[in-house]
Amino acid sequence: MRVPERPLSRVEFVALLALMTSIVAMSTDLMLPALGEIARELAAPGQNDGQLVITSLFLGLAAGQLLAGPLSDALGRRPVIFIGYGVFLVGTLLSLWTSDFTVMLVGRVLQGLGAAGPRVIATAVIRDCYQGRAMAQILSVITAVFILVPMVAPAIGQGIIYGFGWRATFGFLALVGLITLAWYWLRQPETLAPTDQRPFRPGVIWRGAREALSHRVTLGATFSIGFMFAPFIGYLSASQQIFQQTYATGAWFPLWFAAGALCFGAASLVNSRLVMRLGMRLLTRWALVSNFGCAMIFLAPVLLFGGVPPFWAFLAWLAPMLFCLGIGFGNLNALAMEPLGRMAGMGAALVGCISTLIALPFGWLVGAGYDGGLWSLVGGYAGFGFLSFLCFRWAVHGLPEHAGNA
Repeated sequence: MRVPERPLSRVEFVALLALMTSIVAMSTDLMLPALGEIARELAAPGQNDGQLVITSLFLGLAAGQLLAGPLSDALGRRPVIFIGYGVFLVGTLLSLWTSDFTVMLVGRVLQGLGAAGPRVIATAVIRDCYQGRAMAQILSVITAVFILVPMVAPAIGQGIIYGFGWRATFGFLALVGLITLAWYWLRQPETLAPTDQRPFRPGVIWRGAREALSHRVTLGATFSIGFMFAPFIGYLSASQQIFQQTYATGAWFPLWFAAGALCFGAASLVNSRLVMRLGMRLLTRWALVSNFGCAMIFLAPVLLFGGVPPFWAFLAWLAPMLFCLGIGFGNLNALAMEPLGRMAGMGAALVGCISTLIALPFGWLVGAGYDGGLWSLVGGYAGFGFLSFLCFRWAVHGLPEHAGNA
């Protein structure tokens, strides 16, 4: 196996890890314009079942993270990257060639299972090299870089679909996966020190999980991420229906979706500049309180207009919601990972898996509740936003103000 000798520059390091992290966003957003067409061609049974093409990916992602983290702590970061991309490519090709909706969902689960490797390893590699506010800064920069993916992916996907059909989107994913795998193999050295390797045995994994979850900061921040992420999954799953059916935006759907993604990316970039001065806890508190407040305020126009407020009002509400998500996401991840320096792989796996398992069923409920209006989406943001804030408060309650900021 080739082992790179010359370390990456910080710019290349951020770019590579952003591309690795974005594989999930790309696998999700690239086919948003095709969900209706996929459901019709593969004879999905229900009118909202096209959303399962999105949620099944996250199901595989949750399971894959539990394997990828401990394996990376035992074998090193590089081998798990190669295994993960291999599984991802198998799932991609299965989805590309299938003519059955159930097989499509199996392929999507495999895609998520494989994508868990790059996602977990990216976080673990960052934790291997950085900690505290510097880690939060790197995570925010990477988030700001990879947010370009949801800004352009629906437009790229729509162009591919118009030119070659929805199956070609999976061919595009396979090509991106191969390019990223080659880049990592050629340029990124191993970051796990031999002294930090942990054997891949059930007992060791169980003890590591108990150790990680014994930290209240880690457990509370993980649950906070899960509840914050739940309505976002619902938004992703139902976005094509909301924009194209409720508001009849037609071919303009990728543009409006990109505008929302721009708010998320702008927040991550702002966070990367503020977190070193203000700290993770203060910024996270502001983001969660604002998230809940905006959702509660917007319930009034939703009620007033029978579930379908004017399009401009929907966009005016969506922008700050996604901005708050961009502020909170990187900080909560960094906060959860802060006590887990010697077990970054296991820690990243547990944080990612538990938060996804929390978000997935609730996000599915939010998306499946779509009935042509915004009741389910706005109510989900209000309810789960409040739970996210409670978990965060529990995580940091009683800690010195500087804890989690150093």
